[in-house]
Amino acid sequence: MASKTSNPFVFLQQVRAETAKVTWPSRRETVISTVMVLAFAAIAMIFFFAADQIMGLAVEMILGIGK
Repeated sequence: MASKTSNPFVFLQQVRAETAKVTWPSRRETVISTVMVLAFAAIAMIFFFAADQIMGLAVEMILGIGK
């Protein structure tokens, strides 16, 4: 294997060159994506809360234990 020298200045130049190639999302795209993630997280939260409550009620009714 060829040995590569690790020059931190060359590395930083390469990082800056690669960063310049990145297509960054606009503010609008970022806000829309964030709102969608939060909305789906809230929907999942409501679903799993309801499923937990229903299963807890079913177990309570079947086994007769709990409240």
